[in-house]
Amino acid sequence: MKSTGIIRGLDNMGRVVIPKEIRKFLDMTEGVDEFEIYMQDDCIVLKKHKPSCIFCSNEDDCIEFENQTVCKACVERLHLKVKENEII
Repeated sequence: MKSTGIIRGLDNMGRVVIPKEIRKFLDMTEGVDEFEIYMQDDCIVLKKHKPSCIFCSNEDDCIEFENQTVCKACVERLHLKVKENEII
């Protein structure tokens, strides 16, 4: 893990402000981007959330369908499977 040298405290509601430099480095947009929160030993890890395919966990080339994230490769495989079932 890379140290930033930045120390922040909790406010009275348990919130922490993520410094602007870090938000800019991660290309975070206020009100749009989200974080995933992990615990690792005695550390809290924040990771920029990137939706992934419900079938293969691929994060690239994904679309939203019926409130689910599916990559285009899995969409194509599903399409082929549907075609196979129509022929039989």
